[in-house]
Amino acid sequence: MLSMANKRIILGITGGIAAYKCAELTREFVKAGADVKIVMTKSAEEFVTPLTLQALSGNKVHQNLLDLEAEAAMGHIELARWADLIIIAPATANFVARAAQGRAEDLLTTIILATPSAISVAPAMNREMWEDKQTQTNIEILKKRGFTILGPSSGPQACGDIGLGRMLEPELIVNSITRLFRTDILTGRKVVITGGPTREAIDPVRYISNHSSGKMAYALANEAVNSGAEVLLISGPVAETVPERVNCLKVTSAEEMLNSVLSNMQDVDIFIGVAAIADYRPAKTEQHKIKKTKNQIDLTLIKNPDIISQVSSLPNRPFVVGFAAETENIIKNGVEKLNNKKLDMLFANNATETFGSDVVSSTAISEDENIVIKPGKKSAVARHMLKIIANKLSTNQSP
Repeated sequence: MLSMANKRIILGITGGIAAYKCAELTREFVKAGADVKIVMTKSAEEFVTPLTLQALSGNKVHQNLLDLEAEAAMGHIELARWADLIIIAPATANFVARAAQGRAEDLLTTIILATPSAISVAPAMNREMWEDKQTQTNIEILKKRGFTILGPSSGPQACGDIGLGRMLEPELIVNSITRLFRTDILTGRKVVITGGPTREAIDPVRYISNHSSGKMAYALANEAVNSGAEVLLISGPVAETVPERVNCLKVTSAEEMLNSVLSNMQDVDIFIGVAAIADYRPAKTEQHKIKKTKNQIDLTLIKNPDIISQVSSLPNRPFVVGFAAETENIIKNGVEKLNNKKLDMLFANNATETFGSDVVSSTAISEDENIVIKPGKKSAVARHMLKIIANKLSTNQSP
């Protein structure tokens, strides 16, 4: 089975007889490495118990929109933002109709409207209901909204009919969902990514740094390795977990990051500079802690090396991608950075929305076009960024 390590999945269960398969579906997702949270409609509880699904997923099962404890922190919004992907299985004809109409009358339909994440639907219903013109119209509406439709399959049904309408088997659903996260667009490519902040020591206990969480770099590393690349992540100090199959070098200062980058540029196809490197560092690092004996101290700062510019200046340079987290004139400043640092591409975003957040939007800037990436989970945005990079790289290398 393909891996789904580090993926966050919401499994939405509606009230159809196929709901009994969701115990096995949950187990298969967990077995593949996913973190699974269950959202059940009221009618789904008639077919499978929340306690069973809680035991299999290891997480609380979510059932009610108006849950006082959860909604004190806007629980439905938190759930919507938490997921990398939402899969509704089984999706009854009633659910498909409500989703197509954009209704938000229970927890599951509300989460669907509030999520920036990808949504998949595994229909399960009687053959006649599936073939009904209104159901097919509803399915087309969901497709146009970007939903992925998985199935249905054909075979004997609980009502005695034979035909289309059966929910796909759990293993097929998991394999289909896993493939949504995996592509081959970077197969054979070697990618180096920098991420996180740097820390520039003032004395043994104090340093200059910034608010970068490293989440975007780690998301890119994870998606790049899932796209077939060999990935080296050079990371400043962050709390993120290194994705599976990603090689990682941990550094602290800008100079350490520069040395690690330049030492690992051989045969690199793509360099993605996401790290929020401190622009300046103290001219002198005190050997001992500075005592609080004066009302004022003077701290002389000197400029740190510009890592991405040095990579751009290398002979046989890779395809160089930069990031610009700006607070104003985002596109204008991004274009200037692209040109000044001789980058092949730059992703510009709003710094106030980016640091520490799981949801981000961005604009891909290159010499000949700008591509807007709509707000989404950093994992989904990372996949979109890599597709843009791969397409641009292929275009540049075409004869």
